[in-house]
Amino acid sequence: MKNTGYTMFETALGMCALAWSDHGVTHVQLPEETNRDTEERIMESTGLSAPTQPPPSVRQAIERIARYLAGNSPDLSVIPIDTQEIPPFTASVYEAARKIPPGSTLTYGELARRIGKPRSARAVGQALARNPLALIVPCHRVLASDGRAGGFSAYGGLEIKARLLEIEGIQLQPG
Repeated sequence: MKNTGYTMFETALGMCALAWSDHGVTHVQLPEETNRDTEERIMESTGLSAPTQPPPSVRQAIERIARYLAGNSPDLSVIPIDTQEIPPFTASVYEAARKIPPGSTLTYGELARRIGKPRSARAVGQALARNPLALIVPCHRVLASDGRAGGFSAYGGLEIKARLLEIEGIQLQPG
């Protein structure tokens, strides 16, 4: 996967970034503490050093993500992603997570069963913790077995996970 560009874009959640290759989106960076932090994170993740103008397909992906974060419900699963350098197990986790519809959740164990690896809930959680495609691979829709949030590795952690789920009409259990 050769990243060919990244761009920054404003959303209702704050400044996000997105990187792409010739095969699809490679990274979605949710807002960090500052816009500069967001940009530094995308540059570090991709090896790119300056933003570029996105091609039409990437502009469409950005528009869908911005609409999603504004409280609309566009289907983000139609956005092409580049998983060429993602290990097969992780790619299977991401593919299964992309099939979780907005407004729905699964547990890590349920997602493990969906990929045919029922004893791999912990590995599923680890794969989602490294998810470079937040929102497009909706790891925020995957919860712990008791219905609580579990984890979320993006800046803002569980608060952001709860906010993303609230956009979809889901209230997390307290605690």
